[in-house]
Amino acid sequence: MRRLGFDGARGSDSVMALNARKPRLSIIVLNYNGARWLDRCVDSLRGQTVLGQFELLMADNRSTDGSDLQARKLMEDFPGGRFIDNGANLGFCEGNNRPAATAEGDWLLFLNNDTWLEPDCLEKLLDGAEASGAEAAMPLVMNYADESFQSLGIRGLDPFGWGSHFSCLPPGKDSLEILAPNGCAFLIRAEVFRALGGFDPVFFMYADELDLGLRLWISGGRAVAIPGARLHHRSAANVNPAGDGNLQEIRTSISTRFYSNRNSLLALLKSGGGWRSCLALLQVGLIFAEGAVAGLLSRSWSVCRRGYLAALADAWRLRAHWLAERRRIRSNQRRGEFELLRRFFTPRPQRWDELRRIRKMGLPKISPR
Repeated sequence: MRRLGFDGARGSDSVMALNARKPRLSIIVLNYNGARWLDRCVDSLRGQTVLGQFELLMADNRSTDGSDLQARKLMEDFPGGRFIDNGANLGFCEGNNRPAATAEGDWLLFLNNDTWLEPDCLEKLLDGAEASGAEAAMPLVMNYADESFQSLGIRGLDPFGWGSHFSCLPPGKDSLEILAPNGCAFLIRAEVFRALGGFDPVFFMYADELDLGLRLWISGGRAVAIPGARLHHRSAANVNPAGDGNLQEIRTSISTRFYSNRNSLLALLKSGGGWRSCLALLQVGLIFAEGAVAGLLSRSWSVCRRGYLAALADAWRLRAHWLAERRRIRSNQRRGEFELLRRFFTPRPQRWDELRRIRKMGLPKISPR
């Protein structure tokens, strides 16, 4: 932790007594219209082998399906459970920052509501993270209805600056160094999360974990994946609800495309660096090309204009923000530019895996909102 420069005063009897009363972990579940998923998520947390070592903060982003009342009731009899009404749809970033500000645990776990955990998941995740000496971690993420592989986080950056992912589970590893944990199960030391400034509220949602992972690495921290800790995730539950626990089609929305395109670009622009600036230029070109293809396939100029061109325009509009953030990030820089390139540049384009999904499941269906 000293390499990050985040240490505070330690060692007094009073501080040790305070730490003894603190939960080891604070779990933050952000809910928005998650009525279908909440019960199983909370039941799996109730069955954890480390129950009693964590508090559970359930925050609601002004749900409209009654799941706010459902979440409130679930927290009434959960040990260490608290319900937090965010009062509005604050998005993923600020919706998680608000409860994180009141969390008491040494670790924070940002957990999606469309997940369920195997009974020893939290125990293995915490033990693995602490044994590795990393500041952030994530479990193995499998699909919701079975044990098929879904994610081990963001392994690096591809030639266009998109976050690249493992296509399968690498064999024989107790832990794997990654660039950033998946946003559905992002574990991070509480003091580090706060020192880094938390999730960037400007992002609202999507690519927020890439942004935080880049800031963590540049500041001297590390993130790992712990394959022995196992979690199941539905993925895209709100934007793609068909199929219940099984994903049956590829469905997206114009707002999803807007935030994904804009925020991936913002993450590169904020973190700065010569080669990431080059990747940002390549990404701009790819967003233009994808926008044209999406508009042609959907026969809708609105898809191209609002999902792609508007994303580029908004990234430029926010230049004062990302330039200020770039200066702040550089002021806390602990690692060199080429170390990031050496460790995390991946030559395989992430879009190749998405094309394989399209070949298997058909062209994406695009919602107008």
